[in-house]
Amino acid sequence: MQSLRELYKTGYGPSSSHTIGPQKIAEYIKSQYNIGYNFEVILYGSLAFTGEGHGTDRVLKEVLGKNTHIIFDTDLKDLPHPNTLDILIYEKGENIKTIRAMSIGGGSFNIEGIAYINPEEIYPHNTFEQIKEYVLKNEISLSEYVYKFEPKIKEYLKCVWQVMIDSVERGLHAEGILPGGLKVERKAKVIYNCDSLTGGLDLECNKHVCSYAFAVAEENANNQKIVTAPTCGAAGVLPGVLYYLYKDKRVKEEKIIDGLAVAGIVGNIVKTNASISGAECGCQAEIGTACSMAASAIAEICGLAIKGIECSAEIAMEHNLGLTCDPIKGLVQVPCIERNAMASIKAINAYYLAKFLFEKSKVSFDSIIKTMYQTGKDLKADYRETSAGGLAKLCL
Repeated sequence: MQSLRELYKTGYGPSSSHTIGPQKIAEYIKSQYNIGYNFEVILYGSLAFTGEGHGTDRVLKEVLGKNTHIIFDTDLKDLPHPNTLDILIYEKGENIKTIRAMSIGGGSFNIEGIAYINPEEIYPHNTFEQIKEYVLKNEISLSEYVYKFEPKIKEYLKCVWQVMIDSVERGLHAEGILPGGLKVERKAKVIYNCDSLTGGLDLECNKHVCSYAFAVAEENANNQKIVTAPTCGAAGVLPGVLYYLYKDKRVKEEKIIDGLAVAGIVGNIVKTNASISGAECGCQAEIGTACSMAASAIAEICGLAIKGIECSAEIAMEHNLGLTCDPIKGLVQVPCIERNAMASIKAINAYYLAKFLFEKSKVSFDSIIKTMYQTGKDLKADYRETSAGGLAKLCL
């Protein structure tokens, strides 16, 4: 598996696969063809259906030049990946080269014919079962496993954590309407400051966790700086949970960093063996993975051993199976922001259940990831970030 640096990326929303990925592709192309060249970009698949709402055209023009011609081709179906684009390079009006690239999720990308774009493998294991066997044999924790193979990753994770803190705190103080035309009002501040809910239930935890998750998701929707965890669209889940533990429960930063390390491994396992792309596998690949990451982080921080961590991550993903990616108008707002909050609460519940169930768990994390991937492939394209089905179709 690759470094956690390839999973946790700092960037600007609203979409890692539709904004950050195309930006990085364009930056690479611009570095190779800098002076005297003009560009035309053809977007296919999910990029064509929702690229305007996600700001794909905007970021491409920012990098390649404002005169770059963007074409949204929604007809071509035989694609290597749902997020495929062609960049046509022109010199003196003549097309001298066409480069095909794929934004594969979480801000990562591939370019056809260029092998070295893929970062090197850092971890010798690719499945949870392999990692668990190594951890138990060597009598180390899962976070210690991370530090063994990435001895300098702690400093990077501290930087990641600071960006997460900043995004929560900015979002908690922000007000107004999110851009894009849906006229969605920011709600993080309202949720955080509302009176405690009545009815005899202790919902203070829910109120705070939800407000923290809302804060980051709204910052992402407002094109602000966030961390892919594992994607922009699901960026509020892990910070929402970790900020609650840090701010409300006074968990020390060192433990938070350990949680980030473990969450990163869980996200990496999904990315390696399945997908974290909503265009490829639906929202279960984004929110589901984020929920598993958050549940595993809680389990690590609260002292569960690796079997309990696995069970937490498995339960979290199991109950996000089949979740569709159906953003209204292609904007990462409805239902995306609320889903971040719901998944943050679900992550906490997954940990609580795992405390009692992990010894008798029947489903492995590797198995649930295979199930998620197959479920995603079976979803109709309308429910995989095309804004052609679900809420996107019925609520326009």
